[in-house]
Amino acid sequence: MLHELKGLSVAEQLDLVPEGTILLGYRGSIAHGMYLHPDHPNSVDDKDLLGVAIGPLESYLGLSHFEQHERQLREWDVVVYEARKFIHLLEKANPNVLSLLWLEPHFYIVRTPWGETLLHRRDLFVSKQVYPAFVGYAHGQFKRMTHHAQFGYMGAKRKALVEQYGFDTKNAAHLIRILRMGIEFLVDGELHVFRHDASQLIEIKTGQWTLEQVKQEAAHLFKRAEAAYDASKLPLRADHKKISQLCLHLLWGYFKGEHWKAGRAPVPW
Repeated sequence: MLHELKGLSVAEQLDLVPEGTILLGYRGSIAHGMYLHPDHPNSVDDKDLLGVAIGPLESYLGLSHFEQHERQLREWDVVVYEARKFIHLLEKANPNVLSLLWLEPHFYIVRTPWGETLLHRRDLFVSKQVYPAFVGYAHGQFKRMTHHAQFGYMGAKRKALVEQYGFDTKNAAHLIRILRMGIEFLVDGELHVFRHDASQLIEIKTGQWTLEQVKQEAAHLFKRAEAAYDASKLPLRADHKKISQLCLHLLWGYFKGEHWKAGRAPVPW
C-alpha cells in the first residue's frame, strides 16, 4: 500500500487514491521545499497530492464518466486527473499539472511504468505556452494577495494572518515563485519545482517582506518574464499530433495489458 501516507488506514488510502492511478506525487509546499510544520505559528499548509489515473474501461467505451477524483481528509488534499484531461492540461502548460513531471524522485508516491512513460516524454510539453499560463496564474495570485475579502477560500488561521500583515502572504509567495519558475522554464526548458530560493520564499510566506517589497519584486519579474519569452528558443506551442499519439499509446497499452492479465482478449479497437 501507500506507506508514505502515514497515519491513514488502508480504507482511507483507497478512498484518497483511486484505482488506475499511474502517477502520484506531492505538489505545493512540500514539493517546493516550503512546507511549514503545523507547529509553526504561520503554518497553513496541507499535504497536497497530485496524480493522474486511467479510468475504468466503461468511462471510455461505455456510458460512465470519470474526469477527476478529489478528496480531502484531515491534512491531506488530493486531486487525481483522468489521463486525457491531465494530458490536455499539460499541453496548455498548466502550472500545477506541469509540476508533476519535474518532481524530485523521492516526492513520487506512485510511479508505474505508464507513469514513467509520461515522465520520459515530458519534453513534448516544453513550449513558450508556459508564458501565458504562468503569467496568467501569477496575475491571479497578485489579485488574491490584496483582494482577499472577495474570496472564501481561507480558514480562520489564514484570515488571521491576513489581518496581521495586511495581505495574503501565502499568495505573495506563490506569486513570486511562479514567476521565477516560468522565467527559468523559458530559459532552459526545465521546471525547477524544488526551489533553490525556498528560504527566501518562506520569508515572504511568513510575513517578513512588506507588501511594497512583494509588489516591487513582482513588477521586476513580470518584465523579466516578458523578456525571457521574447528571447526564448523554445517552440511556440507543443506538438499536438505527437501529444495525441502519446495519449493513444498510453491508453491502448494500458487496456490491452489489463485485459491480457485478466485472461480476456484485448479491447477490439
